[in-house]
Amino acid sequence: MLQGKEWIFFDLGSTLVDEREAYRQRILEMLAGTAISYDDFYNTMLGFYRQSQKGDKLAAARYGLSLPEWKSEYEVLYPEARMCLERLHKKYRLGIIANQNPGTRERLRRFGIDGDFDVVIASAEEGMAKPDPCIFELALNRSGCSADQAVMIGDRLDNDIAPANRLGFTTVRILQGYGRYASPLLPDEIPDYTVSSLADLCDILV
Repeated sequence: MLQGKEWIFFDLGSTLVDEREAYRQRILEMLAGTAISYDDFYNTMLGFYRQSQKGDKLAAARYGLSLPEWKSEYEVLYPEARMCLERLHKKYRLGIIANQNPGTRERLRRFGIDGDFDVVIASAEEGMAKPDPCIFELALNRSGCSADQAVMIGDRLDNDIAPANRLGFTTVRILQGYGRYASPLLPDEIPDYTVSSLADLCDILV
């Protein structure tokens, strides 16, 4: 259990929300009408993710393809998400710091978890995006919380862990999504804790 923490901030994609099917549909749409195999594109994309880069965007550029619009209707919650949030909300105040398309609150309502979050900071609505430290500072200001009282949980070393570490958050990397393939390249990309799932996260926070 972590002592002296009041707020838990979550990334959304590949942290609370399973995006695997949304990625699959995006790749299928990109490759439709081309001679590029799914496996070839996927392996190229994975190579970029292993370097802590935005793999689907860079793989699309490598093959001269346009990146289709993200389809959030294919997103689903990870199975442990509701249980985890329910347990954590009994002890902490919860927030979101995420790079998202417009309508984040609406998607949280669709998932049935909007009531768990006291603060939602999303890039489309705020006009700033991770890894810009300003979006983390905005979350702290709106929550009335100092960085040393806050925990940031996310899957991306570059977007979640490094900027939060620089500001003094306690950081937890969750090994989900494509972010799990990246290895820390700089000292500030090393998280304070690493977990494999939301269930494991509850074990260290509750």
